[in-house]
Amino acid sequence: MAVRMELSKILIRELEDYQLIELREVVPSTDDGAESTPGASGTGGGTGAGISGGAAGAGAKKVTYAQVEGGRSFPIVIGLPEAQAIERRLKGIQIKRPQTHDLLASVIENLGAKLESITINDLSDHTFFATLDVRDRGGNLVRIDSRPSDAIALGIAGNVPIFVEERVLDSAQNDQP
Repeated sequence: MAVRMELSKILIRELEDYQLIELREVVPSTDDGAESTPGASGTGGGTGAGISGGAAGAGAKKVTYAQVEGGRSFPIVIGLPEAQAIERRLKGIQIKRPQTHDLLASVIENLGAKLESITINDLSDHTFFATLDVRDRGGNLVRIDSRPSDAIALGIAGNVPIFVEERVLDSAQNDQP
């Protein structure tokens, strides 16, 4: 089962050539601001929500998300270039020439595919692993191995949700001091 997450403060602390970002657990909320029941929506029976409501169909109701009170969170250490790409996307800063994440988004789109979500699916030896969850033009879901930092940078540009496998959240919680 995967839990949907949102990106918290992007530049929490500088560590020479690295940055810390934080992912926080969120859930869909109703129009009146009340939280809905975890597990009520999401992909694959996952609970919570992410950076955005993701892609909604025509006429679909826009879903908003609220941070889970007492919800889980965890930091991920990422490289400075990836942190800068994420920050640039969050702030809506346009650049003259496409960067690597922009190139990959363009390739996915021009091949007739669509980035649906990001999933952080493993934690091993203090290293997180992720996939780009891409729907190809035939409707098949393809999971492409990725570093979480690259996946998050690409996902923010595509306004797609971030999911974290439940076992990864549990491992990350046990891994923190």
